[in-house]
Amino acid sequence: MKSQKSAEPGGGKLFLVGTPIGNLEDMTYRAIRILKEVDMIAAEDTRNTIRLCNHFEIKTPLTSYHEHNIEVGGEKILAMLADGKTVALVSDAGMPCISDPGADIVAKAIIAGYDVVPVPGANAAISALVASGLVPQPFMFFGFLSRQKKARNIQLDDLKQREETVILYEAPHRLKETLRALQTNFGGTRSVVLARELTKRFEEFLRGTLEEAVLWAESNEIRGEFCIVIEGSDGVIVEEQQEWWNDLEIRDHVTELMERKGLRSKEAIREVANDRGLSRRDVYKEFHVEDE
Repeated sequence: MKSQKSAEPGGGKLFLVGTPIGNLEDMTYRAIRILKEVDMIAAEDTRNTIRLCNHFEIKTPLTSYHEHNIEVGGEKILAMLADGKTVALVSDAGMPCISDPGADIVAKAIIAGYDVVPVPGANAAISALVASGLVPQPFMFFGFLSRQKKARNIQLDDLKQREETVILYEAPHRLKETLRALQTNFGGTRSVVLARELTKRFEEFLRGTLEEAVLWAESNEIRGEFCIVIEGSDGVIVEEQQEWWNDLEIRDHVTELMERKGLRSKEAIREVANDRGLSRRDVYKEFHVEDE
């Protein structure tokens, strides 16, 4: 096994520097020092990082490294390391390599024989977990679910059986859809915590069940980045809710609910949307398609 011991600047080192996820007071003394001492800062978005550097009077040159220039940016970093230079990799917020392309350059740097040094800082997933009130360990950090419905359902089929507390990230414009899919796959009674805008002025924790989370999302304007912390499975594999409707068309599903429960069409459409992880607008169109 190859040993790596040095953790200070000097000769071909890649530093992974944690930056604040919202509150600038979470920047560490060590992170500021390292960013001032390295030869170059590789940033996910130089526009964001320059504001951070200006705040802490960091004059180190910046270069771009993000998912759209991963090859070119990576080659530039490796070339600097080969010249005995030091590079600090930073993301827009939090630790590099978490939901950003940093893992690629880390792997390449290690293969090439360069030291990779973590400089810990704020992390949204851990912050949400410890304040969630759910069992903090064991936990599974998953990050962002697939945007493709089929792939996402495959992921959720696996996650719903996990006994660990599960942590997801989600953008505001996709939160409703994701929560509906979670309710459909995990069931409405599973406990969940929505952590919004962590460490920022409007930080908020919303605690309840997945059913309550869907209702909240449908009744409120969604703003800010979210961490979703979900209670682990109790070990019993729960069949999908309302499985009686699996073979029904959407229109028939709505009609059946109206007859079974005496619901108005609007109420039945909402329930079908929740069951199937669809938008109410799409269900409404399907239900009224023959009326057009």
